[in-house]
Amino acid sequence: MKSDRQKMIIQLISSREIETQEELQKELMEAGYDVTQATVSRDIRDLGLTKASDGRGSYRYALPQSSAASDEKYRKIIAEAVLKAEAAGNLVVVRTYPGMAQAAGSAFDNIELGGLVGTIAGDDTILIVAKTAAAAESVVTAIESLYAVGQG
Repeated sequence: MKSDRQKMIIQLISSREIETQEELQKELMEAGYDVTQATVSRDIRDLGLTKASDGRGSYRYALPQSSAASDEKYRKIIAEAVLKAEAAGNLVVVRTYPGMAQAAGSAFDNIELGGLVGTIAGDDTILIVAKTAAAAESVVTAIESLYAVGQG
């Protein structure tokens, strides 16, 4: 229920200019969610919503804006750190420069690589677990395209 409600909140703030928690609560209730102001407040905090200027002197709820900038930062870390990636079944072993595996592992955890389950990072090696062998191959292809940028 919480997940559905939070998806509705994202949909509402993306399609309407909602300035207050009370407005958001009203919209949610009209959409069939029986919520209190405290619940709306927790959802706003959980989703990391911010107030953004609408350009006319008012502020409305908005999704955090750091995702594109963060993705670029993570891609740059991968491009600078990774030496080689190789699939073995549903696993991917990534070799990095010494001391760079944890930063690159964190970058992998934070960018969208389809089929990735998780990572474990040491000093110069990362183990990536993919859902399937095909997903592991796709992850390797994606990784190679990212670190090739840093070598070019």
